[in-house]
Amino acid sequence: MIEVEVHDSLHSFLRSQDEAAWPHHLTMARLVARALRLGRGALIQVGAACGYQGHYRLSYLAPALLWSKPTIIVAPIEVQQRLKTVEIPRLQEWFQTHKAIRTGERWPSHDFQGLLLTSPEAWLAAQLARREEFPPGIPTIIDGVDDLEDWARTQLTASIQPSDWEELMLARPSQIETIREARVRLTRLVFQHPVNPYECYLIESKEQNILRRLYATLQAPEGSNSLSDLPPAWRDFEQRLRAETQRFAPSSSGDALTQAQIFWATVARRQGLFTLSSAPAEVASALSPIWSKQPVVLIGSTLDREAEAPIYRGNVGLSDLTKSTQLPEEASGRTLTCLKFSADRQNDLIQLYLPDQLPLPNTPEFQAACFQKVHSLLCLSATAPGLTVLLVGDVPLKAQIGATLAAEFGSRVQVEKTCLEENGILVSGWEFWRQHQAVLPAPLLLVIATLPLPSLENPLVSGRVNYYKQSRQDWFRLYLLPEALSELARAVAPMREHQGVVALLDSRVLHRSYGSQVLAALSPLARLSYLDNSVFAQPNG
Repeated sequence: MIEVEVHDSLHSFLRSQDEAAWPHHLTMARLVARALRLGRGALIQVGAACGYQGHYRLSYLAPALLWSKPTIIVAPIEVQQRLKTVEIPRLQEWFQTHKAIRTGERWPSHDFQGLLLTSPEAWLAAQLARREEFPPGIPTIIDGVDDLEDWARTQLTASIQPSDWEELMLARPSQIETIREARVRLTRLVFQHPVNPYECYLIESKEQNILRRLYATLQAPEGSNSLSDLPPAWRDFEQRLRAETQRFAPSSSGDALTQAQIFWATVARRQGLFTLSSAPAEVASALSPIWSKQPVVLIGSTLDREAEAPIYRGNVGLSDLTKSTQLPEEASGRTLTCLKFSADRQNDLIQLYLPDQLPLPNTPEFQAACFQKVHSLLCLSATAPGLTVLLVGDVPLKAQIGATLAAEFGSRVQVEKTCLEENGILVSGWEFWRQHQAVLPAPLLLVIATLPLPSLENPLVSGRVNYYKQSRQDWFRLYLLPEALSELARAVAPMREHQGVVALLDSRVLHRSYGSQVLAALSPLARLSYLDNSVFAQPNG
């Protein structure tokens, strides 16, 4: 069987390498090979440390290369580059295989029997639009599914850019004045929203009604009753508005657009411009039909607290799949094996400093106390070489901390920049750190100001929370907390390379019932009751 061949070949390859091997390579490789052979899905959590380092990729490449039938690997472009230039060539040389490798945004040809590397954007765009760029039935391995929900929501987002208004006027020259009037009224209302750090605002009923009246006028020019001649962006947005209006009406179409939509405006105040956008509040209903088209192996770092990943599966439309371990070996169909690898408690731990006398983040006293604690931590680590990273999710607080520290520490301090001194101090938001942590050295010290709970001040977050409330679901347990735990686990992953020091200044971990879940997401860890120079002066590990 393919499982035996993969196990023996990969085991032989790993023994030939000088680098330290991930201990779960063979287990994961056998599971992926089994999924390919039986045409059965799998959901694998490799852990934050392994996910950050990318060691696990040999475990799905080996069966994909040794499998005699065609396979698709869906991975971000930067991962594809690594696979094509490093991982695949050395595995093919060792295995002595000559499986054809292609990259592209569609299946090469009907008789292609090789391995296709494609991007999440291309694969999801085709699947969600029900196009046939990728034939059904081909086993598909998706790498990095921590971001699958965001990838899908991006593909399902419709936008009206400032330039689209000009295109609409060109398409309907007889209604230019009506279009201009609607644009002026929308501009006035959008720019009346109070300034917030995110520069975006939920579109309220007044704004939506202006758009509905505009579409009603456009629908009946000179006796016509069609919007088919409108530019695509305008047609798409009209479908979203109409679907939201009819959302509570009985429908059996199953179209993703019948689901709840979030409408928002993003403004560029200096230019006096705005962009209108719409995205589904949930993507599970759009993704769910995809999983029955082909066997899929989904691989992520930290998707859920539980091995069976019930919350994650619900968010991406996998909740109706049963575990394959409950079925006989010969069974096939829509089944899913769930597996979660545990971290190495000796080599992957972090040193966690969690001060217990700081004010809660939602109190007026927190900002001053946070400044003071950050300053003392920087002074303690000043004599040790290495990068210090301060993670601050609050946008105004991030700017204030950056400016205050730069006044004392000078050019060592950079706010969301990658060109840093050897002993630099990076002040960063969560998204910037996630995107750039792989190209930066592992920090000597990582200071986290507050937990990365999505802020309700962000209109997009509040729009999703409103959806959970309307659906009578626990928005904190199902949305805010899982997002925070996943973000937190990925953020501290580089610290596990050298058992680095993580200082978490959010005392909610100590005083809220969900604190135990936060500590579980950070495990394995060693708690530090205090910090002094010796922690940074001596090499860790």
